[in-house]
This record gives sequence, structure tokens and C-alpha cells, in this order.
Amino acid sequence: FQWSSPPEAIERFKSQEIWFPPPQFYEFCRLCNFSSLRELQKFSSTRALEGCEHWMPVMLSAADGFIQLLPGDELYPEDPDYTGEKKMVMSTDKNVEDLMKEGGIFHRIVIKNIHNLAVYVNIQAKYKHINPLMMKCDNSDYNSRL
Repeated sequence: FQWSSPPEAIERFKSQEIWFPPPQFYEFCRLCNFSSLRELQKFSSTRALEGCEHWMPVMLSAADGFIQLLPGDELYPEDPDYTGEKKMVMSTDKNVEDLMKEGGIFHRIVIKNIHNLAVYVNIQAKYKHINPLMMKCDNSDYNSRL
């Protein structure tokens, strides 16, 4: 076990010293908005009464990777499969770079491989939540449209 700040954990992830799944990568990117535990506690206590949103990531399989689509993303389905009963699978022959260049409204995690993730968000978070800092673990440049 080793204690790490969120930015340190992301750096360790980038250098492949540690691994954590995409939802945790997303949350570490959100935690990077706060410079101290006190700042996080203050945010949490003021935001707590605002409510929560039910999220279900939807996986889009692309030619060279995956994109976890989140609510608000332009590719997120209107009726996501919250129970797993529909066995919903989204796929495309396009590669991730083309999907990113064609898009404009993002709330997604791009997954090239287990150590190559990127978070892209340009929507307003609901219920006074705070968006994650957009971080990536590769050299791609999809930010030009954000």
C-alpha cells in the first residue's frame, strides 16, 4: 500500500507502476480539482444537498480502441441499458481519432489499452458537481475541438 495524491496516482498510472479501471481514473481526474482535503470537504458539504444522477457508462467499440460514453455525450444513447438485460453493444468501424475529430459534445473516457486512457468533458456537470480535469495518458491531440 502507498498513499498518493490524485495527481501522483495519475502519474504512477501513466508510468505503468499501478493500474486502476477507467471509472477510478475519471474520479482521480475529478479529485485533481482540489488542492487539499479541506477544499474537497467544503465542496462536498455544500454540494451534498443538490442531488445525484444515475450513471451507466455505455461502451462503444471502435476500430482501434474503446470509448466509455457517459450521460451528456452526443453519442450516449437515449435509452441506456441500466440492467444489462438488453446486452447493448455499440460498435463502429471508425477509429477513435476520427470519432473525436467528428464530435463536439464530449463526456467520455477514451481507452486505447489498459494504460492508455483519456478523459474528455466539455459539458456542464449536473447538480453542481465538478467535472474532471481532462487528462490523457498518451500523445494524441483531441483537444483542438474542445
